[in-house]
Amino acid sequence: MDFNFIELLKVIILGIIEGITEWLPVSSSGHILLFDSLWGLEQTDAFKEIFLYFVQAGAILAVIVLFFQKLCPFKLTAKAEGADGAPIKRRLYSDKQTWLLWAKIAAACIPAAVVGILFDMPDEPAIIAITLIVYGIAFLFMESDKNKTFKVDDVHGITWVQALIIGAAQVLSVIPGTSRSGVTILAALLLGISRPAGAEFTFFLAIPVMLGASLLKILKNLNAVLAFGVEWVYLLTGFAVAFAVSMLCIKLLMNFVKKHDFKVFGWYRIALGVVVLGVFIIPLLFA
Repeated sequence: MDFNFIELLKVIILGIIEGITEWLPVSSSGHILLFDSLWGLEQTDAFKEIFLYFVQAGAILAVIVLFFQKLCPFKLTAKAEGADGAPIKRRLYSDKQTWLLWAKIAAACIPAAVVGILFDMPDEPAIIAITLIVYGIAFLFMESDKNKTFKVDDVHGITWVQALIIGAAQVLSVIPGTSRSGVTILAALLLGISRPAGAEFTFFLAIPVMLGASLLKILKNLNAVLAFGVEWVYLLTGFAVAFAVSMLCIKLLMNFVKKHDFKVFGWYRIALGVVVLGVFIIPLLFA
């Protein structure tokens, strides 16, 4: 297949969409469905599926880079000086608190991993529209209490029970339009976890779930991937764009949730759900 600049432009746009919507609680599947219907890639279905997993991997890499110090269980002791003023040599140590966080993340990922293997729901426009609107209303309801207080304001303070409940809620993300980040953030809010801590835990949960899914999909189609020619340009471009946009989006979201609630995302989901209905469902009724 020959290189096509228009296809490359579409790839860049899809990388931007993935980098933004994967982390905001607004449903990446809804946005990708709309883009695909208006100006989709002129590639095989097999390539499109692999491409989506490639850009997801790029988005995940952004989380690993941004939170590496917090997620790495091997840390250096703080800088210090001895009695004679000479600097004490820093040493590497294993941080138990970080290992405990990883254990909670791993336990919380088990339900989603099992359900993700057993079920693969198609991106039906009607389902996406309904879930967009339903969870949009849920966000507005959860954020309606202006005096809401939070029991947990740090990701390390999330208990085993809370982690498992958030992990169980993540199972709902197999339904198109739900938004993995959206449903886990809602669960965190319901459990009294602050918005920044809930958002962070959501990002961390994505690492094993999405990275594992991406690697499995790529390995499953390894022969097709190795046979790609110019398609590699599209894959790597999408990966790089999703990574760069995710880096920016995650930083902006973390700053946003420190001062604001999630109501704006609730209204946005409802509006997008209505748009999906208008584009895909209503025309069928009058066909």
